[in-house]
Amino acid sequence: MREIRPILIDLPEKLVGQRIVVRPWREADTSVLYALVDQNRAHIRRWLPWADGYHSIDDARAFVRRSTAHWALREDLGMAILDHGGQLLGGIGLHPRVWQVPAFEIGYWIAEPHQGKGYVAEAVKLVTGLAFDVLHARRVMIRCDARNDRSAAVARRCGYVFEGTFRSDSIAADGSLGDTMVFSLLPAEYAATRGT
Repeated sequence: MREIRPILIDLPEKLVGQRIVVRPWREADTSVLYALVDQNRAHIRRWLPWADGYHSIDDARAFVRRSTAHWALREDLGMAILDHGGQLLGGIGLHPRVWQVPAFEIGYWIAEPHQGKGYVAEAVKLVTGLAFDVLHARRVMIRCDARNDRSAAVARRCGYVFEGTFRSDSIAADGSLGDTMVFSLLPAEYAATRGT
């Protein structure tokens, strides 16, 4: 097995789609990120409890700085989703799970006014391409709360295969016990979905 040294992998500065741009978080995103999370706190927290950790702009600044450091070290690849005019719409991450495979997980969120417009699916397709075409992934997965129909629909729309549901494996933001749906994509399946 060849040694993989993630820190030496060259990554693109941005991924450009038909309507969006996906790129690493920047210091200049801090105030806009905080405002977007603050305005969409109830919407985000339903599925992602980290929204309650944003109490001030300094919390957003700390996130952006950690994300920048993780990106540089290739430990985690967090990115902003923006429209072509530069408006922040949400965020997406490509999270290495096992570099030796290599296997990754994609997570995403979008501000409520921008949901249902296909931006997340476009971002997932761009990041999926990064995983397979640049990082030579052998497996990419998406997990979501079993009640999150929109998130599951994105995974399906992007060609991910439903693997199953982990029952009672997580605590939801409201404190209830939740189930997690798991979707994955392998190289041959990715090749079949290109251009869709």
